[in-house]
Amino acid sequence: MLSPIPMERRNSQHASAGTGSSTDRMGHSRTKSLGALNFGGNNSLGNPYGQPGSPKPVGSPIAGGGAEYEWADIQARLNKQLESQGLDPMVDLVRDFSNGVKLIQLLEIMSEESLGRYVKKPTMRVQKCENAAKALNFIRGKNIKLTNIGPEDIVDGNLKLILGMIWTLILRFTIASITEEGLSAKDGLLLWCQRKTTPYNPEVDIQNFKSSFADGLALCALIHRHRPELLDYHSLDKSDKRGNTELAFRVAEERLGIPRLLEVKDLCDVEVPDERSVMTYVAEFFHKFSSEDKAETGARRVEKFAELMQGLWTNKNDFERRMAALLSSLDSTLHSWSTTPQSTTYPEAISHLNRFNEYKKTTKRGYVRERQELAALYSNIQTKIKTYSLRSWEPAEGLRLENMERKWQEFLVVETGRSRAINASIRDIKDALRKSFARAAEDFVLRLQEIEQAIGALRGSLLEQKQTLAKFSSTIPSLRNTLTTTIFDLNNSCLEAKVEENDYTVLTFDDLEYELELAESGVKKKLAFVDNQMVSAQHTNITPAKLEEFEATFKHFAYEETNTLGVWEMHSALASLGIVYAEEEIGMIFTELEAKFGAVTFEAWLDLLVDLTKDDASSPEQLREAFRGMAGDKPYVTDLDFQYAQLPKETIRFLSEIMPEEADPQPLEEGQERPVATGQQAYNYHAFLEEAFTF
Repeated sequence: MLSPIPMERRNSQHASAGTGSSTDRMGHSRTKSLGALNFGGNNSLGNPYGQPGSPKPVGSPIAGGGAEYEWADIQARLNKQLESQGLDPMVDLVRDFSNGVKLIQLLEIMSEESLGRYVKKPTMRVQKCENAAKALNFIRGKNIKLTNIGPEDIVDGNLKLILGMIWTLILRFTIASITEEGLSAKDGLLLWCQRKTTPYNPEVDIQNFKSSFADGLALCALIHRHRPELLDYHSLDKSDKRGNTELAFRVAEERLGIPRLLEVKDLCDVEVPDERSVMTYVAEFFHKFSSEDKAETGARRVEKFAELMQGLWTNKNDFERRMAALLSSLDSTLHSWSTTPQSTTYPEAISHLNRFNEYKKTTKRGYVRERQELAALYSNIQTKIKTYSLRSWEPAEGLRLENMERKWQEFLVVETGRSRAINASIRDIKDALRKSFARAAEDFVLRLQEIEQAIGALRGSLLEQKQTLAKFSSTIPSLRNTLTTTIFDLNNSCLEAKVEENDYTVLTFDDLEYELELAESGVKKKLAFVDNQMVSAQHTNITPAKLEEFEATFKHFAYEETNTLGVWEMHSALASLGIVYAEEEIGMIFTELEAKFGAVTFEAWLDLLVDLTKDDASSPEQLREAFRGMAGDKPYVTDLDFQYAQLPKETIRFLSEIMPEEADPQPLEEGQERPVATGQQAYNYHAFLEEAFTF
């Protein structure tokens, strides 16, 4: 039998002898935002200003045609809250409340408490009344006084009493909890609004929850005071009531999570906004902002710690799971090797070899990567534990790093043996070819290395170095002949015998060909460099910086094989230096250089540039005269001289850092200008030039 249903106004005339439906606990998340229910319109339900324990006549009659509006308005606002929690919305307020389920769901959301087991799909009246009674008992258990309403009023759909009850719940869970300096409910909320909007006076002067909120500025001011980044209050058009109200509603809904419980017309298109609707909506701002900092700080701290612990828990589980998987995989690989029969034919040996090579490229690399990642993961876990002073932790027995290292060393030994066994099965057939190729390859590489080492050890004059390099260059054709005949034949013999591994050398024919090309290129480049240096040494009238620039440009555009420039390469090289000629002129210059030098070599290139830039050349004496002119015939130059010469700031800074200072500037003689002033520096340009040049 069902337990008796308590009744406030009269006993139920219905009873049931059967058992109730299967029930369970509510599992959805809840938020207090449902408390911000708004009634809108000009109704006369209850007293919004009394304390929860003693409301004014709750459920008083609804005047005129406002009842239909109240019904639809409240249903729409309740649906917003239900949908925000993933619950089905109501289609009809009276019918959906009549079984008590929606009322229980709303109470659990508003109170953030579970009401326990209830009949979730009632079909009989007694089950509906039982649900309604559970909801009413919960309300009264919170010391909320409900007048003249019982379970049957909810089941029978008494709209006036249901609306009054909802308003009483709003008072209890949202507005009545507001306190500000000893004031509570409406007065406390009003004082809070006044305090927060003081900086926005006189535009915002909140005296009530009616006309004070009619232009949207009060809501915008509350948002701007707490979250100024969400809207720019000072740029608002203060006369645009509808625009300001819509902006406040949109920002509150999208950025603060406050449901849009009012419409613009509810504030701007009525003579006097509904006080309870406004107060209910504003209460959401109070709850949002008054607890936001504390809640966010605590939530962030808890969230951070939870993330840390969850991350550590995940990392620990991952470590043990992955360690177990790696050890199991190693054992599985070892077992498969031990059970593989010895190959007796060449195709079998090749098949084993191919599978082993594929294992090294895929499975083995996965093992190596996983081993390294597990070591890093273990280190990260221990670092976090130490950083946050958490309880020490070690993996389960058999799943520790030392277990993995022992298994890994054992595995490497067996793997090496496996490789040797496979190679041994075909060694008799191919060993001679491997050795022959290896000897030839190593000897070839040795000869190349001798050339490379000799180039690196070049000493003596440029002429002697050129002669040595010429000898090296003469040996290259012989080496290429050896590669393309003897070694090429050996390599083809290995390929025909399907020799894919060579334990005697890591070198391949491609490696040798590549290294020969490098050696040949190195000899040519070094020979070209020596030639260029010999040419550069003859041009002492060009500064080292210019020489370096000219040489770098030449090397960039010159043919590597011949160390010369073609006509278009010369044209591009000159253009890169800012020297541009017409095509006809370039052709004439190129022809003249070819006639004089045989080709546009580096020597020809320098000869051309020396001629083109002869006016830019600066000998030590020319530089000395330039400094003397800048200094006004003084034996030293000053900061002021640099400025008079209009040198770039970066040049002045560089010269000031590297030029030696004039310790004792002498008084000016006749004809000299700009003596060193107090606070200025004087620099000895004679000493600077002597240090820079070799006289």
